Amino acid sequence: MEKYSVVDLFAGAGGLSLGFMQTQKYDVKVAFENNKNMQETYRRNHPGVDVQGDVCNADYNEIRKKYGEIDIVIGGPPCQGFSNANRQKNHAISMNNMLVKQYIRAVIELQPKAFVMENVSMLRSEVHRFYLEIGDEELIKKYHIPVKTTDLVLLEKKYVFDGVLDILKDRNSITDCLWPEEHYATLNVIYKAAKNPKKMIEALNKHKAKLIKYAEEYIEIEENSFCKQQSKQAFSTIKNYYEGSSDADDILSNIETAIMIQRMVSKSKEIYDNNIVVDEYDCSGDIVAKIRSFAVYDYLKAILGAEENGYNITSDVLCAANYGAPQKRMRFVVMGIKRDLSAKVALPRGRFDEDEYRTVRDAIADLADVDTVTELSADKGTPLEKVELCELAKSLRDSDVLYNHIITKTTDTAMERFRALKQGQNFHSLDDSMKTNTYTDASRTQNTIYLRLNYDEPSGTVVNVRKSMWIHPEKDRAISVREAARLQTFPDSFVFCGTKDQQYQQVGNAVPPIMAKAIAKKLAKLLNQGSNT
Repeated sequence: MEKYSVVDLFAGAGGLSLGFMQTQKYDVKVAFENNKNMQETYRRNHPGVDVQGDVCNADYNEIRKKYGEIDIVIGGPPCQGFSNANRQKNHAISMNNMLVKQYIRAVIELQPKAFVMENVSMLRSEVHRFYLEIGDEELIKKYHIPVKTTDLVLLEKKYVFDGVLDILKDRNSITDCLWPEEHYATLNVIYKAAKNPKKMIEALNKHKAKLIKYAEEYIEIEENSFCKQQSKQAFSTIKNYYEGSSDADDILSNIETAIMIQRMVSKSKEIYDNNIVVDEYDCSGDIVAKIRSFAVYDYLKAILGAEENGYNITSDVLCAANYGAPQKRMRFVVMGIKRDLSAKVALPRGRFDEDEYRTVRDAIADLADVDTVTELSADKGTPLEKVELCELAKSLRDSDVLYNHIITKTTDTAMERFRALKQGQNFHSLDDSMKTNTYTDASRTQNTIYLRLNYDEPSGTVVNVRKSMWIHPEKDRAISVREAARLQTFPDSFVFCGTKDQQYQQVGNAVPPIMAKAIAKKLAKLLNQGSNT
């Protein structure tokens, strides 16, 4: 039987593609991935695929001309809700919302037999909503997409000042108030560290040269508005601290209002930049922008399920452990099939019950005594000796040479913590004396930080385990890139490229191939049944 042709959007290192290819029923023609390091990894492991960059520039007519009709579109567009706190991330969030729309564009223009979209399990929740943009209103009406009013808090009541509304309603005033990104980012570091006096002093020392330079610009400005007055006060306080005429204790109260105003004008600029419709500003307490919003999934389902596109659509949150991964990773998966091809659409049921879950031991025990490396230049590949293997390790150890068995160098502080932690314990399990000098607020550290994995359970969601400082169950060392890849069910023959951190990130971002394979098998079965009716 001829294989189904596939286009993979937001392909990353290629975990979703790999799962589809492992079924032998699909042929990935084109993969879109904007990140150069991920492109390199994808090309190395999928040499026959045409790897292209920015999906926003995709020409699907050209792809059709070159490769014929495309049967399946797959991919996982990044998606986040609009940030209410972090100025630096706002632009990324608006970009990510646009990328979901790019995924929908691909399906509309290619009209494949079926599509599969995977994303974080939060995608179907209230958190992931599009804000109504100018131009969306016709779509909303046409497809009867449910809309609700969302309150976007721009400024808390205690920071409100006279004339704030005039600023929010005027794009030029917003631009006039806004600091350059690096000025905000640097002062925000001080603000965030201010709850921990020791951390704040360290941050002030580290950023001294930059902050003194920035302060000179604000000390000279005319205080012709409350925004300018607060900006001047914030940077003057910093300068006075360095000159010895004010204490560190004075800093927080003198910079806080300026930081909050910056967050407000940044969000307001975001509203203008993305043509978001504000129905009204409520000033009865906090300053709130009333904005209509709709759930990402409702939007996708309404448009692709409409008569002119004609897809039967289903979705669910799947746990990778149910499909044989030694990891409890939750992913939201959407599958759509053309109605005229199949009256039914269903996601695969996992064949592993909770008492049968594969474990960290199943995935990585055979690598425990294989020497790790700490430098990329030393990763020449380690020949593997034959050992007794369990079913999972046997399926993943498909190479006689092991690459990416690379770890971070362990500092003395980290090593002391490693030795103190037993399997299943994390940063919070450490004695208080061992928690200092790392995190601004140790009590708020996530449970995944400094986690020593438990050999006899599946792991939690594999993220960038370098940043999370995951520890080997029995060895006093970090989990290697290869071990993290094993937990994701990448076979040893799949080699990751780029710097150490980029490799860890690629593994953390990926879809477990074993789960992708189960989805691909189910889809092929549905399409075959459809073609036989």
